[in-house]
Amino acid sequence: MHKKSTGKREPGMATGTMQSRRTDADDVSDLELYAKLAHDDAPAQAALSILYRRYSQRIYTYCRKILGDNQTAEDLLQETFVKLFDSGRQGRVIENFPAYLMTIARNLCLSYRSRHKKAFVPVEDFHLTASDVPYEHKELLQLIHASLELLPDDYREAFVLREYNGLSYNEIAEVIGESLDVVKVRIFRAKKKLRDILAPYLNDLNNNA
Repeated sequence: MHKKSTGKREPGMATGTMQSRRTDADDVSDLELYAKLAHDDAPAQAALSILYRRYSQRIYTYCRKILGDNQTAEDLLQETFVKLFDSGRQGRVIENFPAYLMTIARNLCLSYRSRHKKAFVPVEDFHLTASDVPYEHKELLQLIHASLELLPDDYREAFVLREYNGLSYNEIAEVIGESLDVVKVRIFRAKKKLRDILAPYLNDLNNNA
């Protein structure tokens, strides 16, 4: 196995085969690509490159928002794909690729937090999602990011998986090992807490409009 294939690079960016033009392989399903990881080196590396291109930014975003450190998020991104490669090599059968990949990333984040006892998400590590919005909207985005710090860990994780990673409720339930009802309740309560936290600012913004 050549683990160098997931060497350090900017999340979502790629080198070599991952910068090539769109090919028929881009239309292959995630599960078909995952199955190719059990093949010889060339097909396996090509499949891993496509999966990395599809999911690296999503995994990086999750790790960064959970751990609050860019470099650690990049390291765990690479480790996530190394573990994915190992899993495919061993022929492990999976049914839901996005949920399985996110579970790998989540377990790595939980393990890292347990080892380092690091607090969640420093505010300064967040980046605005839009650079050309009016100042008051930028300020609101910053407040939303900061407000995530005030959520209980389980609420925050469910909210991040839904709003930042775009997972379905069923996928989130699979990733965190809870029932669908628990996931819905956590996301509902996370949104309510965020609204309560932001209410004074929003009222002030409306009064000054």
